[in-house]
Amino acid sequence: MNLRAVAAIYGFEMDRTRRTILQSIVAPVITTSLYFVVFGAAIGTRIQEIDGVPYGAFIVPGLVMLTLLTQSVTNASFGIYFPRFTGTIYEILSAPISAFEIVIGYVGAAATKSLILGIIILITAAFFVPLRIAHPGWMLTFLLLTAGTFSLLGFIIGIWADGFEQLQFVPLLVITPLTFLGGTFYSINVLPPAWQTVTLFNPVVYLISGFRWSFYEIADVHVGVSLAMTGVFLAACLAVVWWIFKTGYRLKT
Repeated sequence: MNLRAVAAIYGFEMDRTRRTILQSIVAPVITTSLYFVVFGAAIGTRIQEIDGVPYGAFIVPGLVMLTLLTQSVTNASFGIYFPRFTGTIYEILSAPISAFEIVIGYVGAAATKSLILGIIILITAAFFVPLRIAHPGWMLTFLLLTAGTFSLLGFIIGIWADGFEQLQFVPLLVITPLTFLGGTFYSINVLPPAWQTVTLFNPVVYLISGFRWSFYEIADVHVGVSLAMTGVFLAACLAVVWWIFKTGYRLKT
């Protein structure tokens, strides 16, 4: 493996984050803090507990996942789209670096940024609510799997997009609504049976449920099912990325 090339791509992407730290780090943290204030103070006074967990603490895993999903997709999609937009993608494709190494560099940087944000938000949440993590190992596992999977999805979107508008389409109009409807602020068990069945077709439900289980040992679906669904989504993203490099889809446009 050409580790020097991977490190160059990774370092360039991380440097871009440092240059735009207000937009990349501070803004998402402030936004999430506002969710704690609004939902914790306003709704938390009406909903004391869910499954024995204070409401303010209950929404922490969902809010972390909301940020992790959107930021992973956004960072990875912009990271690979910008070289296509400027034409520097040809320098990358002509360099002695494999497709696997390109993906490791871009996806690794996007996942790292998302993980940093997720950890900062967890620390921030501890100032607002009593936070308890029952299974730290599983929590990190879900964080890593989710960040990697959705960074791969963002990489795919960055290859597919024809303009900056399309880069924002999936995070804003697909990922965010699915996350809000996936149990971020409530348990799907409070829904009518018919809507519970419909909600189970939302893949984000499994991510949030498994992640919340690692905190409080409560889940809307079995943690094994959550891991399996995450694995299936990761495998699908890897297959699409492999196909992109195999066919050269939009890499040279």
